[in-house]
Amino acid sequence: MTRSDTPQVVEVANLTRRFGDIIAVNDISFTVADGSTAALLGGNGAGKTTTLSILLGLLLPTSGTVRVFGEDIIRHRHRVLPRMNFSSPYVDLPKRLSVRENLTIFGHLYGLDRVTDRIRILAADLDIGAFLDRPHGSLSSGQITRVALAKALLNEPRLLILDEPTVSLDPDTGDWVRSYLEAYRDRTRATILLASHNMAEVERLCDQVMMMREGVIVDSGAPGELIRRYGRKNLEEVFLDIARRRARGGDEGAGAETAAPAA
Repeated sequence: MTRSDTPQVVEVANLTRRFGDIIAVNDISFTVADGSTAALLGGNGAGKTTTLSILLGLLLPTSGTVRVFGEDIIRHRHRVLPRMNFSSPYVDLPKRLSVRENLTIFGHLYGLDRVTDRIRILAADLDIGAFLDRPHGSLSSGQITRVALAKALLNEPRLLILDEPTVSLDPDTGDWVRSYLEAYRDRTRATILLASHNMAEVERLCDQVMMMREGVIVDSGAPGELIRRYGRKNLEEVFLDIARRRARGGDEGAGAETAAPAA
């Protein structure tokens, strides 16, 4: 089955979000196919977090449409949210509660049966058993990252949205988490959409990359495609090329002739 024949789990069309006079997201369009892994990349202020927040139903768009599993996320989010989840080490859990207590509360909020069994499985999978009964506020940044991922996987989501999924992890643990995400995607046919500043991670995990700059998708494609298009050695060099063209005040430079906006 080709990508064009594959059902689209995420469909974003002409999405715009304004905050007063500031345009955080400016008329972007993209799709993410079932069972694939896609990335939104860009510097700080590019519009990634705003886009993810709209996909999660946390923000309303100023204009445009967002469909997830074929449903309008603004009008019918209650139909799709049980099939989704989100992980970010920057969204804190209650610090005084233990990891187990936090996961138990979220498990019940998600309407899960056998929450204790699900926590036990994830504790083993993500190696968090040693600190399950410690207060969340006492954890290291790397431990917080793993707990955030455990929370996001409680309901075995078919769409997993990740913000910096391996930030603060040492190289060995980060590699292990990436392998876990690959295995989870392959086992469940889940779709993953992530934002990351780890370009090697994106090259490894992703089928599709959307490069954002100042609220616009300025280029998109498979990682290897983008590397060839810009004549670079890796995705990090492509990222820097796009960021530095902004700093120069234009779109001149390698890849510019083919870097047409994707939106």
